[in-house]
Amino acid sequence: MEYSGIRKYLGKMAEEKYRDFSQALIPGGRPMLGVRIPVLRKLAKEIAKEDWKGYLDWAQGLRGTENRKDTAAADVPELSEEVNLQGFVIGYAKVDYETILPYIARHVEKIDDWYLCDGFCAGLKIVKKHRQEFLEFLMPYIYSKEEFKRRFGAVMLMDYYLEDAYIYRTLELLDSMEMEGYYCQMAIAWAIATAWAKQRDITYEYLMSDSHHLTRTVLNMTIRKLLDSYRVSPEDKVLLREMREKECCKK
Repeated sequence: MEYSGIRKYLGKMAEEKYRDFSQALIPGGRPMLGVRIPVLRKLAKEIAKEDWKGYLDWAQGLRGTENRKDTAAADVPELSEEVNLQGFVIGYAKVDYETILPYIARHVEKIDDWYLCDGFCAGLKIVKKHRQEFLEFLMPYIYSKEEFKRRFGAVMLMDYYLEDAYIYRTLELLDSMEMEGYYCQMAIAWAIATAWAKQRDITYEYLMSDSHHLTRTVLNMTIRKLLDSYRVSPEDKVLLREMREKECCKK
């Protein structure tokens, strides 16, 4: 495959209205063309079957960039769709864990908005077979000073570590994260709300305990997500409203 033609292909698949809609949801995000996710996923599957390594080595700057002059001007940053495509290829690549891990690490360095983060995390199905090793890999991201690296850590915990064997550790890690930055805060709240849906009793005990370290902002975000969820019972929503009222009364 001639990778230098990918941007031109994406341009042909772009939709102006979809671009405007998407950009409104991702303030401060990368430039976009307006290519829908199913189109990107289809292309990613084709690349993954054909030559995933050649494409990712090219996209991540690991081999010759002599053809990059055909994609766009040198000073034009990678588009949102291009970064998303690379993340999807990583997820679809049929390869062993040790081989793909460095590609994951390099890709995380490109994540600079929630949209690129969440879609990438959802596609890393290989983690299901390597949860313990990958949890060790996640630690620097969970405790990073960079907001979107922490979001990556929180979303990965939500997507792959809410099973019985990991739920206590997951809640402990979420509780210990630095809770600065709106997109990190939302990821932690989202992860805890999802934990409630999957591990209700354990998460209930955690939230009701006075020993958790959630900031008031993150706790309120979590409660709001739970109150909006159809997976939370009416009875539990009464308890959550009482918890919110209790928090509001604190000085």
